Amino acid sequence: MKVVFHQNFKKQYRKLRKNQQQKFDDQLSIFLENPFDPLLNNHPLQGKYEGFRSINVGGDLRAIYEMAEKDIAYFIAIDTHSKLYST
Repeated sequence: MKVVFHQNFKKQYRKLRKNQQQKFDDQLSIFLENPFDPLLNNHPLQGKYEGFRSINVGGDLRAIYEMAEKDIAYFIAIDTHSKLYST
């Protein structure tokens, strides 16, 4: 599987603490092996993110992505649950 990062995702990633970046990198490795590994809690989203999916990064941190094609995951955002899902 190929992973593509939106510019917004890259900006948010750079703002994370180093340990949060490392946790995402670890979760991404799991995601690449098996996107539906139970450790990721991969689930579809509703509302403004309908059509996208979310994986748990650790603690309250979430990463949002969509499957652009069968084997291309397009990550668009990474932040805390409350910041991502507030209106």
